[in-house]
Amino acid sequence: METAIENGVTQMPRIGDQAPDFEALTTTGKIKFSEFAQGKWIVMFSHPADFTPVCTTEMSGFATRKGEFDALNTELIGLSIDSIHAHLGWVDNVRKNTGVYFNFPIIADLDMKVSKLYGMLQPNESETAAVRAVFFIDPEKKVRLIMYYPLNVGRNMDEILRALEALQTSDQYKVAMPLDWKKGDKVIVPPPKTLEEMEARLEDDSIEKIDFYLAKKDLA
Repeated sequence: METAIENGVTQMPRIGDQAPDFEALTTTGKIKFSEFAQGKWIVMFSHPADFTPVCTTEMSGFATRKGEFDALNTELIGLSIDSIHAHLGWVDNVRKNTGVYFNFPIIADLDMKVSKLYGMLQPNESETAAVRAVFFIDPEKKVRLIMYYPLNVGRNMDEILRALEALQTSDQYKVAMPLDWKKGDKVIVPPPKTLEEMEARLEDDSIEKIDFYLAKKDLA
């Protein structure tokens, strides 16, 4: 599926859209995105450039916490508008200097095809470097959450993992997450849709009721 075109302008994917398909060269070989990481969640993220300080801290953060993404059945894939040779040189340089190994695919997007397809190029920020975008994509290849950061502000890895776990928990239990939710906290149960359901909710002592439309419960 391609991104939508409105009034002749390519539109970036939106929450609920199918993730646009593409083929690309990565540090682990060529991929076709629609066939990549079948049955898994995907966190795809862009960085402005290899061999730059903020990007190095971010990519190191993804690498050092990759086990947490693995535990959440999630594949990581990075991207920047650099050559495959630059990617490989950067991966090797960081490993030699810090011991951190970027052992996930990084897309070499020299022609900017994927960056443009996913709205990672934002001209008022830069026309030649991708902003710090994060796309959360579920096993059906549907876009579920999008984060954007400017070139000069690094991402928050705790929030990326929290949001991923919230999405997965919401899907599994058909609930919603309140402000600052993290694993182990109470979740919000769907509000009643009929008078009968409202009365049943008011009589239900197994949940924490702020009011009939706002109620929480433990998942354990």
